Amino acid sequence: MSDASAWRIGNAPEKGIVGPVVQSMYHTSNNAEWQPTEAEGFWIKPLFEDAERGEKTILMKVDGGAWSPMHTHPGELEQIYVLQGSFYDQDKTLGPGDFCCRAPDAAHEAGSKEGAIVLLIYTRR
Repeated sequence: MSDASAWRIGNAPEKGIVGPVVQSMYHTSNNAEWQPTEAEGFWIKPLFEDAERGEKTILMKVDGGAWSPMHTHPGELEQIYVLQGSFYDQDKTLGPGDFCCRAPDAAHEAGSKEGAIVLLIYTRR
């Protein structure tokens, strides 16, 4: 996975809420299928995207043993909140309740030994 395009939200019915948001909008991700990404063992459920504002929120499942080599998300601030399991980068392993905020263009690897579910929030600067 070389850049943020691996996480781009498509035009499938499972794309979640597409901005701009008017009043309150709702999406039930429990009924959505996990979508594969370019990185083997990494799956997503898009929750929200407003391409004009450069914002997207994604639920990601990482299979146990899955790993992605060093990559960046060009121009995007990345926020990661671990909901289940463990998730690591080159510096630290995160568990449930742990949070990481990564600067735009910061190179990092990603993976999980036991499997994980994480909430990802991307904001384009």
